[in-house]
Amino acid sequence: MSVNQQAHTGPPYGQPQPGYQGYQQPAYGGQSLPGAPQSQYGAYNGPMPGYQQPVPPQGYFPSLGFPSKGSPVSLNSDTSSLAPNFIGPLRAPPTSGAPPPASGASHPSGHVAYSQFEHGDVQNGIPGSAAPMQRPPASQPFLPGSAPTPVSQISTFQQYGPPPASVQQLRNHMAGMTIGCTAASAPPPAGLGYASVPPVSGSCSATGSGLYTPYSASQGPPLTTVSQGLPLAQPPFPGQTISTQRLPTQVPGFTPPPPSTGVGPSSYPPTTGAPRPPAMPGPPLPGQTVAGPPSSQPNHVSSPPPPSTMAGLHPGPPMSGLHGPPPPTHPPQPGYQMQQNGSFGQMRGPQPNYGGAYPGAPNYGTPPGPPPPPKRLDPDSIPSPIQVIEDDRNNRGSEPFVTGVRGQVPPLVTTNFLVKDQGNASPRYIRCTSYNIPCTSDMAKQSQVPLAAVIKPLATLPPEETLPYLVDHGESGPVRCNRCKAYMCPFMQFIEGGRRFQCCFCSCVTEVPPHYFQHLDHTGKRVDFYDRPELSLGSYEFLATVDYCKNNKFPSPPAFIFMIDVSYNAVKSGLVRLICEELKSLLDYLPREGNMEESAIRVGFVTYNKVLHFYNVKSSLAQPQMMVVSDVADMFVPLLDGFLVNVNESRTVIASLLDQIPEMFADTRETETVFAPVIQAGLEALKAAECAGKLFIFHTSLPIAEAPGKLKNRDDRKLINTDKEKTLFQPQTSFYNNLAKDCVAQGCCVDLFLFPNQYLDVATLGVVPYQTGGSIYKYAYFQLETDQYRFLNDLRRDVQKEVGFDAVMRVRTSTGIRATDFFGAFYMSNTTDVEMAGLDCDKTITVEFKHDDKLSEDSGALLQCALLYTSCAGQRRLRIHNLSLNCCTQLADLYRNCETDTLINYLAKYAYRGVLSSPVKTVRDALINQCAQILACYRKNCASPSSAGQLILPECMKLLPVYLNCVLKSDVLQPGPEVTTDDRAYIRQLVTSMDVAETNVFFYPRLLPLTKADVDSDSLPAAIRNSEERLSKGDIYLLENGLNIFVWVGVNVQQGLIQNLFGVSSFSQISNALSTLPVLENPFSKKVRSIVDMLQGQRSRYMKLIIVKQEDKLEMLFKHFLVEDKSLSGGASYVDFLCHMHKEIRQLLS
Repeated sequence: MSVNQQAHTGPPYGQPQPGYQGYQQPAYGGQSLPGAPQSQYGAYNGPMPGYQQPVPPQGYFPSLGFPSKGSPVSLNSDTSSLAPNFIGPLRAPPTSGAPPPASGASHPSGHVAYSQFEHGDVQNGIPGSAAPMQRPPASQPFLPGSAPTPVSQISTFQQYGPPPASVQQLRNHMAGMTIGCTAASAPPPAGLGYASVPPVSGSCSATGSGLYTPYSASQGPPLTTVSQGLPLAQPPFPGQTISTQRLPTQVPGFTPPPPSTGVGPSSYPPTTGAPRPPAMPGPPLPGQTVAGPPSSQPNHVSSPPPPSTMAGLHPGPPMSGLHGPPPPTHPPQPGYQMQQNGSFGQMRGPQPNYGGAYPGAPNYGTPPGPPPPPKRLDPDSIPSPIQVIEDDRNNRGSEPFVTGVRGQVPPLVTTNFLVKDQGNASPRYIRCTSYNIPCTSDMAKQSQVPLAAVIKPLATLPPEETLPYLVDHGESGPVRCNRCKAYMCPFMQFIEGGRRFQCCFCSCVTEVPPHYFQHLDHTGKRVDFYDRPELSLGSYEFLATVDYCKNNKFPSPPAFIFMIDVSYNAVKSGLVRLICEELKSLLDYLPREGNMEESAIRVGFVTYNKVLHFYNVKSSLAQPQMMVVSDVADMFVPLLDGFLVNVNESRTVIASLLDQIPEMFADTRETETVFAPVIQAGLEALKAAECAGKLFIFHTSLPIAEAPGKLKNRDDRKLINTDKEKTLFQPQTSFYNNLAKDCVAQGCCVDLFLFPNQYLDVATLGVVPYQTGGSIYKYAYFQLETDQYRFLNDLRRDVQKEVGFDAVMRVRTSTGIRATDFFGAFYMSNTTDVEMAGLDCDKTITVEFKHDDKLSEDSGALLQCALLYTSCAGQRRLRIHNLSLNCCTQLADLYRNCETDTLINYLAKYAYRGVLSSPVKTVRDALINQCAQILACYRKNCASPSSAGQLILPECMKLLPVYLNCVLKSDVLQPGPEVTTDDRAYIRQLVTSMDVAETNVFFYPRLLPLTKADVDSDSLPAAIRNSEERLSKGDIYLLENGLNIFVWVGVNVQQGLIQNLFGVSSFSQISNALSTLPVLENPFSKKVRSIVDMLQGQRSRYMKLIIVKQEDKLEMLFKHFLVEDKSLSGGASYVDFLCHMHKEIRQLLS
C-alpha cells in the first residue's frame, strides 16, 4: 500500500491503474487543471445523507487497509511481511474509510501549529501501526512452503547517509526524506532468530539524501509489499487480503479484495453513525501526484476530523500533510515562518481531497492560502487507542475468558467480558505487565520491560460471576507448605498416593494432614479435586483460626467514627447541616455480611474546630451529651460507654444529635482548626474499644491552630521546575508519618473529605489516609447547589463499600523471582508484608518482581497473593489469589504477551513516586528513556531488518507512545498554570492506588459524540480520538476521565438539540453552572442522561459534570484533556511525541 494508493476498484493487480498517467501538477483546492487526468469522483464534501458506506471485505478494518486483528502487520519487512506495528504513511488522501471533515473544517492559513519536538515536518518518516492486539489463533491451516514472494526494490530509494550534524542539516535531511516503503528482499532462512517470531516491523521508510526525489511519470509510485507478518513456519490467516499498488505475484494464501469494495474500509459499522460516500479526491496540490483513493485510514472509523486546533491555542490548520510524493524543496512560501530551532512546527494547510466543510456549513475562517509546507505525519496513520479498544471488544468481548490455561493474556480492561475461574485468578483481581516473563535476569534487563502485577484483592465482581468461596478447615486452619508457608492451591503436586504434597513455590515436600487426605485418580489428581475450591479455583477464601488474630483472640466488629469540622467555613457553606441530614439516612446502609439482618458496625460522632467535642449517644439517654476536650496537646477520649453504639439501639438519640449539631454551631466565629488531634482522638477511641475501624473526617482548612501537627502555608509555585519542586509533594513534618504508623498498628483507617477554599497542604494531610489504606476526596470551593450531589454520592459509596480491616498482604512467588517493590496506599514495616488498616474494593497494590535465579520454560512462574483481613462482621479471613505465568527464552515471546494498559499503570505509579525524591524533569526523562529502551530492544532483537527510517512497534505495545505521552503531560509531571500544588498532591496519591481500568481512562479520557447516539439502543456511541481535530462545531460531545465529565457544545449545534438537552432555546442561554442535566421528557435527554448514569456507575468516584460551550473560558480546561494535541503547559502532541520517541530509539540503536 503506497502513499499514493489507488483504490481496488479498477483492474486487477499488476495492471496499470487509471489516474496515474502523467502525474500532472494540478492547481490547489479541487479545481481541475487543463490536461490533468480527471478523477473519477468529484471533490469530497463530507458525508451526505443517502450514501451508504461500501460494505468492507471480511477481515478488513480501517487501519491502512491492514488485515484485521490477529496478524502482526508490517509494511515491507524482510519476509515481505505485515508487521504489527506499521506507523503509516504521511497523510494520504482520504478514502472511503476516511472520516468526513467536520463542519467548518477548512482553516485560516495564518496560524502556526506549535510543535515541541524539533520541526513540523516528518521526523524520520514514522510509519504506523494498526493491527490490534491478538495472538495468532492456534488453528491456522499450515501450507508448507508458502513463503511470501518478495518484491524487488524500487531503484529510487537510497539508504540513509551519515546522520546530520547540525539542526540545519537535520532539517535539510528531513526535508529530503521520501516517505515510501522499501520492498522486501528474500525471506530469511528459517533458522534465524526472527523466523520463530512474527516479524513485527512495518513502516514507511524515509529515504533520501537531502533533496526530494519526485517520481518521474514513467517510474510510477513506489511499491509496498504488504503481506503476512508471521513466521515462515506459520501460514497466513485465512481470509486476509493484501492491499498493494502492484504486486508482480500474488502472495499465497491471500485473496485480493473484491473489486467493488475500495481499499479496506472498516468492517465495523461507521462509528459516527453517518453514512459516507466513497472518497472523492480532487486534483492534488502543487508538487503532488494525482493519486486515487488511498488505503483506508488506520485505527479510526468515521469520526469527523474537525477543525484542528491544538489544545488551548486558537484554531490552526488541520493536521494534515501532503499526499503522494513530496514536492521538490523550495524556499519558504510567503506567510509561513521559517522554522526556528525546535520552536514552531510549520503550519499545515487544509487537506486536499477534503472539501471545506459539510455542504452549506460556514467556513472556519479564511479561504485557502499559499501551498502547504512539507509533509508531517498524518494523525490518522498512527496507532489509535480507539481502534485497538474497538478491535479487542469485537474479538474478545463475546467469549468468556476461561482462566484454566497458564500465561493467557486477558482481554483489555475496556472490553466487557465474563470470567470463568478454572485455576487462575480473574484479571479483575490481578493483571500483569507481561504474561510471559524472561527466564533470566539478563534478558529482563535487556528488554527493560518491568515485570509487575497490579493486584486488587477485594475487587467487586459483576453479578453474573461467583464471589470467592469461603472454605472452613476448622481449628486446624488452612493447609500450608511447611517451609515457605504458601497456601494450598491448584498448582500443588500430590505424591505418594496423596499422603504428601510438593510445594509449587519452593519444592518442599509436606505431609498431608490426616483430615485432609484423599486418594488420587489415574492422572495424579485428588478425587475431590472439583469439590475443593482451593484445588480447582484461582481465587478463594479461608476462614482464619485464632492463630491469625492479634493477641490470639478473635476481633470485635469494626467501628465507624464520623468527625465533622464545625469551624466558620464549614457551617457557613451549609456543609455541616448537609452532612448531618445525610447521616440520618445513611447509617441504615452500613456494610454487612451477606445474610445478616443488620450491620455489626458500631458508630460514634465527634465535632471539632480548635477543640474537640465528643458525644454520648447511649440508647438509654433521652438526649445526647456533649463532652469537650480542649487540651488538644494530650488527646484522650473522655467517655468509653456510649461513644460507640449500635445504630438501631440508639437511633432516636443519634437523630436528635444530628438535628442539634447544625443549630449548636450556627453562630460560631471560630475559623481555626486542628487536624492531628482529631485522628488521635479516633485512634484512642478504637484502642479503648479494642476494635479496628474507619474515621470519616470532614475538613475545610489548613490546621494552623496551636496543636500537634500544626501546619504553615508553604505553597510556592516558584519551586516548579526547580530541584526543590519535590518538597511540594513531601509532608512538611514527620509527625503524620508516626501517627500513620500508630493507626496501622490499631487497624484505624482514615478517609478524608476535604472542602478547601485555599491551600490546605494535601501532601501533608494526606499522609495518614494514604498510609492507612484510606481515601481522600477533594471538593475545592465547595458550593452547596453545585457540589452537594457529587459529595453525597461519594459519601454514600464510601460508607457502603466492602472494606477489609486490619489487613496484611503477602505475595509469594515460585523460585526464580521475588517481589521487590510495592506501590499503593499502605504501610510497610518490613520488606515483605504490606499492611493496611483498611483495604476497600477499589484499592490496588502494585507489586514489582525481580529475578533472583533462572526460571524454566517448562514450569513457568507462579504468584500467590494472600490477604489476611477482618470482614465488616468481625470475621478473620484469608483471601488467596493464584496466577501462573509462562516463561520464555525468546524476547519475542515476552513482547507478544505484554499488556500496555498495565504497563502504563505501573510506569505512572513509578514516576509519581519518583517525584518525591527527584526533580520532575529527571523523572520525565527516565520514563522516556525506559520506553525508548523497551522499543529499541524489540526493534533490535525481534523485528525484521529494515531501514532505520522506520519506527517499528510491537503489536501489544503500539499504544505505548500515545499513553506514555499522556502520563508525561499529566498535571503531576507537567502542570499547567491553573493547576494548584494541592491538586498535584491529590492526583499523585489518587493514581498510586488506581486500578488499570481507572488509569486507562484517567490518562486517555473517553470522548463520545452524543449527537451520534442511537436513542433507541442501550449502546454508547462509538468513541473518537482525543483531539480537537475530531470535534465538529455542529455536535455535542461528552468527555470523561474518571474524575470529571465534560459536555462540550459546539457553536453550531441545532437549536432543537439544545432545547431537548438543556431546556433552553439557544446556545447563548445554556448555563455553565449546571451540575446535573435537566430531566426532560424527550428521547435525546433520556439517552444522554442514561449515558451519564452508566458512566458514573462504572467509576469509583462520582464525576463532576461540567458544561463547556465552544469558545467559552471553560474550553481551556476541556482542551487540557484532548491529550493527542499539544498542551498549553508544553506537552507534545501525539504526532510530535512519536517523532521524538523514534529519534530516541534510533539514537539507542546507533
